[in-house]
Amino acid sequence: MSTTRTTSLLTPPLRIGILGFGGLGQAASRVLEPKQEIAWVAAADHQGYVYHPEGLDPDRCIQTYHHQGSIGYLNPGGALSDRSIETLIQVAPGVEGYFLALPNLPNHFMADIAKQFIQSGWQGVLVDALKRTSAMELLLALQPELQAAGITYLTGCGATPGLLTAAAVVAAQSYAEIHRVQITFGVGIANWEAYRATIREDIGHLPGYTVEQARTMTDAEVAALLDQTNGLLTLEHMEHADDLMLELAGICRRDQVTVGGIVDTRNPKKPLSTNVQVTGRTFEGKLSTHTFTLGDETSMAANVCGPAFGYLKAGIQLHRRGIWGLFTAAEVMPQFVR
Repeated sequence: MSTTRTTSLLTPPLRIGILGFGGLGQAASRVLEPKQEIAWVAAADHQGYVYHPEGLDPDRCIQTYHHQGSIGYLNPGGALSDRSIETLIQVAPGVEGYFLALPNLPNHFMADIAKQFIQSGWQGVLVDALKRTSAMELLLALQPELQAAGITYLTGCGATPGLLTAAAVVAAQSYAEIHRVQITFGVGIANWEAYRATIREDIGHLPGYTVEQARTMTDAEVAALLDQTNGLLTLEHMEHADDLMLELAGICRRDQVTVGGIVDTRNPKKPLSTNVQVTGRTFEGKLSTHTFTLGDETSMAANVCGPAFGYLKAGIQLHRRGIWGLFTAAEVMPQFVR
């Protein structure tokens, strides 16, 4: 006789919050809508927050955000605040984990948010979809403080870094020596204004632009740049934390990792297929390349938010076992959220 293991470790459902409610935060709320293991109960944007222990309705939250500019206007549970994250942490003690769907601009922003959680006395799980190597290095410096505070923080848990980085770690196991990891992505979105922060982060990787320049660009300046490029952003040799994560995991040196791709801001169809290629030498002395390709039908939001919540579930399991501190997506296997 055989048995099927279906028991969930998240019973009752994990109560989580989403910080940031732009394009990525809104997509995250949609991803969570059919899930049974996670209950979405809290959210914050730059003008306000909402906390409802019985669960939030994505439709109402998104409509409120679009019509009034902040989910703080939502009733019941909403409030306006210029210190929305700090206040939400205090008024929502039952939240076990947060997805930080926040812009990676300026570079120290994610580390600053982590410090807010450390100083608040809150204990739980934080997950981000951070991109830049230098931003992740700032978080790594907080490892002792996060551990002492009782926080389990998983960083770089989107698509890249994240899903593709983890795939590279698995693919590397076939080899005795890794020669190269190359990540290439294609992103298609119908309207760049739905992902303003993400597009500005990408602009910061273009030749002639800095992170600070991209952060301070007006919407009109971004639109003018996209007019010049016919809506396409071609990105090469990006400063992406995949390199640091793979080096920390012992897979290869960071200079053996390259990340680049094309973002089409006017067409939901991907301009090219997203993939990671891992080239190495086997123990028999043969050179080979593994390629892992994402389906073209999967959106940027699906490939970022899905892994982020998979890592959040894994983080909760670690936290409940008393394992605290900072981990990357290359160190922990995400758990599928049912």
